[in-house]
Amino acid sequence: MQLKTILNRVQKFKSFVYGDIVWLDSGQENLAILVQILARANSKAICSGCGSPGCCYDTLAPRMFEFVPLWNIAVYFAYAMRRVDCRSCGVRVEIVPWADGKNTLTRTYMQFLAAWARKLSWKETATAFCTTWEKVFHSVEWAVQWGLAHRDLSNVQSIGVDEVLWQRGHKYLTVVYQIDTECKRLLWVGKDRTIKTLMRFFRMFGKERSAQLLFVCSDMWKPYLLVIAKKASQAIHVLDRFHIAMHMNKAIDEVRAKEARALKAKGMFPILTHSRWCLLKRPENLTPNQEIKLSDLLRYNLKAVRSYLLKEDFQFFWTYVRPYYAGVFLDRWCKRTMLSKIEPMKKVARMLRSHRELLLNWFRAKGTISSGVMEGLNNKLKLTTRKSYGFRTFRAAEVALYHTLGALPEPEWTHRFC
Repeated sequence: MQLKTILNRVQKFKSFVYGDIVWLDSGQENLAILVQILARANSKAICSGCGSPGCCYDTLAPRMFEFVPLWNIAVYFAYAMRRVDCRSCGVRVEIVPWADGKNTLTRTYMQFLAAWARKLSWKETATAFCTTWEKVFHSVEWAVQWGLAHRDLSNVQSIGVDEVLWQRGHKYLTVVYQIDTECKRLLWVGKDRTIKTLMRFFRMFGKERSAQLLFVCSDMWKPYLLVIAKKASQAIHVLDRFHIAMHMNKAIDEVRAKEARALKAKGMFPILTHSRWCLLKRPENLTPNQEIKLSDLLRYNLKAVRSYLLKEDFQFFWTYVRPYYAGVFLDRWCKRTMLSKIEPMKKVARMLRSHRELLLNWFRAKGTISSGVMEGLNNKLKLTTRKSYGFRTFRAAEVALYHTLGALPEPEWTHRFC
């Protein structure tokens, strides 16, 4: 079977035919195949400006386009582009069905590289297919742009807003996920975690779609709370349960460290040594040795132990069904914590009081919104950035995250090359 027969089977173009196929032999390591493409007789070129057919004005010098490698041998299409004498646009270069504009990569090859870039790192993809990192990046960028232009945002009812650390120096990304039961994906990513950042998402999302949101999940970062209250006030705003637990654990860790230093300064027995994870982990996740250590700690009237008991007592808050009774429990817990004279825990209680209504939205949503989905997507996000060993530019990070987490549609393939 000849190569031309294979190409006609898997990559046929309307109004164009394959011509001669020759070797470009410049050494054993640089083998390449050159496939000539010719326009069919009497076919009209398509104007790149308006998409209308027109008469041929002249023909440019042949251009080469990279196609999917064959047995790790580079394959190039060679075609002499025609210029169209268009009535409305003037003289323009024609559109060809295998490439866009001045791009030297065929669409099929860009789809091929983008598909492999989802499985491997960009550098590994470039090495495996004897190309450059830049060409892999441009291929992924093209796939992302096509997917964003063709994705459907019509039935988004629940979104989650979170920030993730991107680079050193407290540089963050704001990410917005769709967290509906039937669809979980990245909707938008923006630089920094300011009011302006999240406002850009709602401008992209549009007023009509924002008004149709039923649930929004976020942490207690003030800029997010302000923007969500303004742009999606009709939605039930649920606070991220994970971040509440994180604030409590941070307070307990602070109390434990300060108290351990105080015991050491007084020359007392270091009972709090190696007790950090005994106090931070859930009881069901403790190892046998940690269970023994915790049982020893509970015999002492230490601030760290009292903080731990307050944290465990708060877990009953999530077991309520009705918002009213959950609110009664929250008020009692905050009052008891404020009387504990443990300043880090009092700070947590003040924070929970100030967000009381948003906390009770957890029960108004009937537990249908979970931050666990967001944390799972965040883990995939961190894996994507770690696989690249850190992106130098925001654009590269943005493209990679959309490509991996965006669940973007892809153009139809005439043949699956991977």
